[in-house]
Amino acid sequence: MIDQLNRYVFRFFLVIFFQVLILNNVQFSGYINPYFYIWYILVLPFDTPGWVLLLSAFFLGLGVDVFPQGIAGNGSSLGTHTAATLLIAFMRPSVLRWINPRDEYEPGTYPDSKNYGILWFLSYALIMIGIHHFVLFFLEDLSLRDFLRTLLRVIMSGIFTLIIILFWEGIRFRISR
Repeated sequence: MIDQLNRYVFRFFLVIFFQVLILNNVQFSGYINPYFYIWYILVLPFDTPGWVLLLSAFFLGLGVDVFPQGIAGNGSSLGTHTAATLLIAFMRPSVLRWINPRDEYEPGTYPDSKNYGILWFLSYALIMIGIHHFVLFFLEDLSLRDFLRTLLRVIMSGIFTLIIILFWEGIRFRISR
């Protein structure tokens, strides 16, 4: 149990540092911003208590919100990542029930491509990334004036984030064999 806790704490900080130090500096013409850090919320075990899920999401989003202000200064409003990450953590149980491939998920398993297949994980990740990016980019703009531009940012960044997450899942799947 302590070993698992250490693994999750290590992943938590690793994901934040990877996002803040590397991915926040990747930006293609203002339309593609990869947000890999949400992978942490996506692959938490099914039986993770709701309060742990929400607390993890809060600190994960806060970490991504706070660090760029001092290091890269990417100009995003403080709290946008926190709000978007909290929303996907809150909606995660409902999304998992909605796309449930069986009667119930097996206790102690994780929502990843290894346990439930790449198509299931693709649909799960696509829904969660879509929700996250939609909320994130519309909170950043706080306007419907550039609706199509913001929607294009959601789609382009969502696809790029999905590609990075699927690539990482492929690496994890090969390593765990």
